Amino acid sequence: MRALGIILAGGNSKQMRELSNKRAIAAMPMAGSYRTIDFALSNMTNSHIGKVAVITQYNARSLNEHLSSSKWWDFGRKQGGLFVFNPTITTENSVWYRGTADALYQNLEFLRNSHEPYVVIASGDGVYKMDYNKVLEYHIEKKADITVVTKNLNEGEDVTRFGVLKLNEENRIVDFEEKPVATELNTVSCGIYVIRRRLLIELLQKAYEEDRYDFVKDIIIRYKNIKRIYGYSLDSYWSNISTVESYYKTNMDFLKRDVREFFFKNGADIYSKVDDLAPAKYNPGANVKNSLIASGCIINGDVTDSVLFKKVYIGNNCTIKNCIIMNDVHIMDNCHLENCIIESRGTIKQNTTYVAEPNDIKIVIEKNDRFTI
Repeated sequence: MRALGIILAGGNSKQMRELSNKRAIAAMPMAGSYRTIDFALSNMTNSHIGKVAVITQYNARSLNEHLSSSKWWDFGRKQGGLFVFNPTITTENSVWYRGTADALYQNLEFLRNSHEPYVVIASGDGVYKMDYNKVLEYHIEKKADITVVTKNLNEGEDVTRFGVLKLNEENRIVDFEEKPVATELNTVSCGIYVIRRRLLIELLQKAYEEDRYDFVKDIIIRYKNIKRIYGYSLDSYWSNISTVESYYKTNMDFLKRDVREFFFKNGADIYSKVDDLAPAKYNPGANVKNSLIASGCIINGDVTDSVLFKKVYIGNNCTIKNCIIMNDVHIMDNCHLENCIIESRGTIKQNTTYVAEPNDIKIVIEKNDRFTI
């Protein structure tokens, strides 16, 4: 392909509450066996983008471990490859990334040393499936300077946590407001951009010289009336998981047949790092309905409308309903969990009850009693 890829995966969101205490948002477990960044990485490789950089910063240990080998996404090759860029102290720079534009600027050598004429920039916290080639073709057809992938949200959905766009009849962006307090618009930015590589280098250098560090505010919004910036509408499933509510809802969406088939049966595959685990085991008395159960799980009780990640143990006489159980959680006998997110590597002691309201999901963090240091 005529483009290289950059995935911005260094951000943090306070709206994720305790879930972001031990991992970056891009490393959040998703759909039983995946991490959120797997969707952007899979889109890159499925679009035949062979050279991809992942820019990390906040709480990056788990994410770096996940990205330790590029073979899972088929980037292990002589031409191209997968590059992971953490903030680095040098003789010329002694600060962390101060924003998305600054993160790109501090890795400007990667852009300068590349030969691809275009750059696809994507966020690491989006769950979607798309062919970036179609966006690039649209970008060239429109003779655009920058193309922003957009999504029309349904009426009633919260748009205030996104960049909100207004397009004219030619799909050119005429207004762009980042995270407005209130708006009547429902077209939002998906955090996916296509731009010519040399123009990106030029804009990043100007932003740095003027002490501007945010890609959206200091490049997209600032140049919206100067550069030809167009919107490309995404008409398939897309979700951003920057809040606890959106993270919970997105995982629950995978319990719907149409969503599962879109991601896992229709078209290109979604790839992830694979662990050598035994298949899930359902003991006598186990009762599972409409749930995703990952490998390595052992089920004894009742599980309904839930997502269980790898190596989860469910004890006897347990009732699990509308829950997300993360990796390596041990739930002992006679527990009742409903409308909860259980943090990884926890031990839920027997006879424990956590029941929350559907519109107020509870995050449960329990000490792991199975291991001692």
